[in-house]
Amino acid sequence: MKSYRLVKPYFVERIWMVVAGVLCLMIVDLVQLFIPRIIKQAVDDMTAFRATQQSLLKLSIYILLAALLICVLRYFWRRLLIGTSRRVEEGLRNRLFSHIQTLSAPYFDKTRTGDLMAHATNDIGNVRMATGMGIVAATDAVFLGTAAIGFMCYIDIRLTLYALIPMPLIAFFAKYFSKRMHNRYRLAQGAFADMTEVVRERYAGIRIIKSFNLEKDSEQRMEAVSRRCIRENLLLARITGAFFPLMLLFTNLSLAMVIVFGGRLTILADISPGDFVAFINYLNLMTWPMMALGWVTNLLQRGAASLDRINSILQTQPEINQPENPVLSGPVRGEVQFQEVFYSYGNKEKPVLSRIRFTVKPGETLGIIGPPGSGKTTLLNLLPRLYDVEEGTIRINGTDIREWNLEKLRDEISFVAQEPFLFSGTIRDNIRFGNPDADDASVMEAAKMASFDDAIKALPEGLNTIVGEKGVILSGGQKQRLAIARAFIRNTSVLLLDDPVSQVDMDTGQRIIESIRLFEGRLTVIIVSHRLSALRHADQILVMESGTIKTSGTHDQLMATDEYYARTFRLQEMEEANHAI
Repeated sequence: MKSYRLVKPYFVERIWMVVAGVLCLMIVDLVQLFIPRIIKQAVDDMTAFRATQQSLLKLSIYILLAALLICVLRYFWRRLLIGTSRRVEEGLRNRLFSHIQTLSAPYFDKTRTGDLMAHATNDIGNVRMATGMGIVAATDAVFLGTAAIGFMCYIDIRLTLYALIPMPLIAFFAKYFSKRMHNRYRLAQGAFADMTEVVRERYAGIRIIKSFNLEKDSEQRMEAVSRRCIRENLLLARITGAFFPLMLLFTNLSLAMVIVFGGRLTILADISPGDFVAFINYLNLMTWPMMALGWVTNLLQRGAASLDRINSILQTQPEINQPENPVLSGPVRGEVQFQEVFYSYGNKEKPVLSRIRFTVKPGETLGIIGPPGSGKTTLLNLLPRLYDVEEGTIRINGTDIREWNLEKLRDEISFVAQEPFLFSGTIRDNIRFGNPDADDASVMEAAKMASFDDAIKALPEGLNTIVGEKGVILSGGQKQRLAIARAFIRNTSVLLLDDPVSQVDMDTGQRIIESIRLFEGRLTVIIVSHRLSALRHADQILVMESGTIKTSGTHDQLMATDEYYARTFRLQEMEEANHAI
């Protein structure tokens, strides 16, 4: 029932539309129930030889008017009830999307994109069907079924009791199949999510698949997950495939009993031929409520399984939360302090960062070097609270970042990730992602500082060039420079750069570093780089190893005291000299 509460607000919001829609549906059902009474009158008149052309024409007009009323009201109930289900779909999808955006980075480390896509498409579609046609089927099953039984009792109670003998069997089998359908829907939807993830991953990595000539391997993987999806759906089909024919069997069983006992009553003149024909018409009308009982069970179980899956996400709380009383500080100076910081990605026996301690004064530049796996990227990720420290404290402006307003904190930080991510829009859109209000002049200025302006001018469409999925039309270096421009266009107090020149040539890298130096004294810059020449002008350089700070100092100090730094710098200096030649 907790899951069903998810859709309650949308029904409360449109309660009068739902009520009006149900009323229209009930009137349609009532009008359908009067048509057999008109047919009864026509049959009785004809069998008694008192029918005239005028009387039959009059009865025909009644049927046409009833059909017209049904047509108009059916339009309105579909507009109101199906429209409400679309509102549920929209609201639930927006709520799910908004909630997922609040979840912390560790959640996405453990959750596959395909699962989230299946929740936002297939599961929400199932909820829409349950809240739209599910209400329609439930109303018909209850109201039309009950009203039809009432009209049948009016004709003959005994015959009605004969017709209702199969009803307890329907109730029994509906309950029996209900739980099994629910479990099978959950498994089938889980298999669909797995298949969605495999398709997404293979299409996203199609270039790698082609370059390694692994198309056959991808096809086999897809076939395997597709077979599992088919297998789960076939197991589900066994249950639904048995349930619906049973409903129809019981309906035909009722019809057979009516033919036997109702025919006898007609022969004995206990009921008129018109009553017999009307009774069979009511029994045929009962076919839909009996089928609707099975269908509504199907829809509700499918919707309930999907709601459970959606609710499990909505019940997931972000690991990184807004503080109850966030600090609303004034101008940010950009002083950054790490005090005995510890982080382990959940395994404290293998810390990624341990006892990290340093201070960067406002306007200073901090460089960080170290071999792969030394914790450099994790250190940067802790500053905007993509992950939270497990022990120790990170302070900006002397205040623990966990006490900051989260939006304010991230507004003060520009971040260039190690693997730049581009959206599939234009170059302009991707650069302005860092500052949506920026004009084209600001965009080109940021691009110039990132040494990306010449590449933009060389493209036929310039800033209007569509970069494609993940920036597919751009080289690795161009993507990196675009990401740097996106950071430069932001007005922040702290600039984080994770290996910003790793994918560009040495000349371009030097121009980018010169642009970064323009921020000296204005921004606090923390830059991770494997290219040590990018760090030689930093006010302080940390040398990291196995999650700890091995040594620290200026470039000159480290050249004199740290063998790893000095050796690496000289090797790179020789490489740059050879490149220049």
